[in-house]
Amino acid sequence: MQFLRPAWALTAAAVCFLLLLLLHSQILREGQLVAGTCEIVTLDRDSSQPRRTIARQTARCACKKGQIAGTTRARPACVDVRIITSRQWCEMTPCLEDEGCNLLVNQSGWTCTQPGGRVKTTTVRKQA
Repeated sequence: MQFLRPAWALTAAAVCFLLLLLLHSQILREGQLVAGTCEIVTLDRDSSQPRRTIARQTARCACKKGQIAGTTRARPACVDVRIITSRQWCEMTPCLEDEGCNLLVNQSGWTCTQPGGRVKTTTVRKQA
């Protein structure tokens, strides 16, 4: 009888420890991204001006060595760092398949032109 009480206490402590370990690993797994992937954190749209919508999005990326956050097929993606440093934005294929990509004159971004003539302009803002 004297051995049962400490044995149950030890078993209960071990079960609590395992549950705590399982919860901790689950919380860490949910907060981390797989290497080479991105997710959209915030997306704000402003349609207050006629015929014009301003969209701002913030993405969180876990890029591999030699990569940096960029845009591929209108989605956040990890791209080669050389594309960003050289400001040759169209090399990361930022537009959808049926759209044409053109650099802005000052290389501060790019435009995606749809077959119907609609133009989407994207400008890059450097994060501090």
